[in-house]
Amino acid sequence: MRHKFDEQLDLLNKELITMGALCEKAIAMSAKALTEGNPALAKEVPDLSVQIEHKEREIETMCLKLLLQQQPVATDLRVVSSALKMVTDMERIGDQSADIAEIITLANICATADTQIIHDMSVAVIKMVTDSIDAFVKKDTQMAKAVIDYDDVVDSFFDDVKKMLIDLFGKPETDGEYAIDLLMIAKYFERIGDHAVNIAEWVLFSITGTRM
Repeated sequence: MRHKFDEQLDLLNKELITMGALCEKAIAMSAKALTEGNPALAKEVPDLSVQIEHKEREIETMCLKLLLQQQPVATDLRVVSSALKMVTDMERIGDQSADIAEIITLANICATADTQIIHDMSVAVIKMVTDSIDAFVKKDTQMAKAVIDYDDVVDSFFDDVKKMLIDLFGKPETDGEYAIDLLMIAKYFERIGDHAVNIAEWVLFSITGTRM
C-alpha cells in the first residue's frame, strides 16, 4: 500500500513540474512579446493559460483521489493538501501571464528602453516560480525560504519601474495611456511573484506543519 502511495506522490510531483514549466513558458513568452514588441507572440500566451488551467484540474482530481483512496495522515496529508493549494496559485500565474499578453496585444506596445527593466523583472519572477516548485519536489526548506526572501528583489524592480514611469509622466511628449499600460504589466509581474511566495509558504507548511 505504501509503495503504491509513493508512486502516486511521484506522479503528482511530475505533474506539478509539468504545470510549473507551462507557467514559466507563459511568463517568458509574455515578457519576450513585450521586449520585442511582438503582439503576434503575445496572442499565443492565452493558449498556454488554458493548458495550465487543464493541468490544474488534472492535479486537483489526482489529489482528491489520493485523499479519498489512501486517506493519508500527518506529513503525507500536508503534502497532498499543499499541492491542492499550490495549483491554485499556479493557475493564477497563467491567468496573469495572459493578462499581460492581452495588454501587449490590445495596446500594441512596441519595444523600447522602458520595457527592458520590466523584462529584467520577469526574469526574477521566473526564478521565483521555478525555485518554489523545485523546493516542493526536493522538500527543500532553505530553497523555499530563499524564494520568499527573493520577493524583495522583485519588489525593488517594481519600485524602479514606478520611478521610471513617474519620470516619463513628467515629459510632455509621453503617451499617458502607454505609461499606464506598462505600469499594469509590471504590477501583474509583481503579483506573479506574490503567487510564487504563496507556493513557497505552502512548501514550508508541507514539510514543517507551520504556515508563515
